[in-house]
Amino acid sequence: MSETPIASREAALRIAHAARTLNGLDVKAFVGALADRYDLPLTENKLARITVEDLREILAGSHAEASCVVGVEMESLKTVIQRFKGEGVEGSDLPLVEPYAEGEMPQSIRVAIAANRGENLDGHFGSCERFLIYQVSPTALKLMDVRGTLEADQEEDKNAARAALIEDCQILYLQSIGGPAAAKVVRAGVHPIKAPKGGPAREILARLQEHLHTPPPWLARIMGVPAASLAKYEEELENEEEA
Repeated sequence: MSETPIASREAALRIAHAARTLNGLDVKAFVGALADRYDLPLTENKLARITVEDLREILAGSHAEASCVVGVEMESLKTVIQRFKGEGVEGSDLPLVEPYAEGEMPQSIRVAIAANRGENLDGHFGSCERFLIYQVSPTALKLMDVRGTLEADQEEDKNAARAALIEDCQILYLQSIGGPAAAKVVRAGVHPIKAPKGGPAREILARLQEHLHTPPPWLARIMGVPAASLAKYEEELENEEEA
């Protein structure tokens, strides 16, 4: 096993709380069982993808003798899965993801925030620990996903892999980004915005929301709607055509 099988403090917290749910299962044994099934290091993303059925198989593996009981009740298994997703983990600095269904927020866009700690814009593109993914409309916003970057950093082209993580977003807020990396973000269809001072993510997104009501041309283009500043010219053109 690797000397550093767990990728981050957050992942370690999730595993420890999950083991506690399983009648105080030995953490080292649990990490060994997880490592038998998944490539190391164990990341937040890998833990969040584990299902109840996966967990059943893990608990039935070669580490079952270390208090890893196969016949764990369904409610306990579900609680472990919640811990793997970061729910109910004491000491976690990871914000909770809010349920979101595609299409439930009309006139919304998807925005990524480069983050390291909590729900803050405090990261650089090439070194941030995660991207916070928000769905933002003029009247509401939801944190719909948190995407760790460690796995992307194992790829040969780290910047391209990080850009691929957020390619479903229209805007990326970050403290800084280099030219070559910015080109790859733009190529992925994402508009990078530098905010060197950073700050609470929701405060920054609240300012963005103010512009969603009457978007300037650059934002209107991203949203796929006519720019408010151009509306009067379009109206004049329509009147000329009707005359």
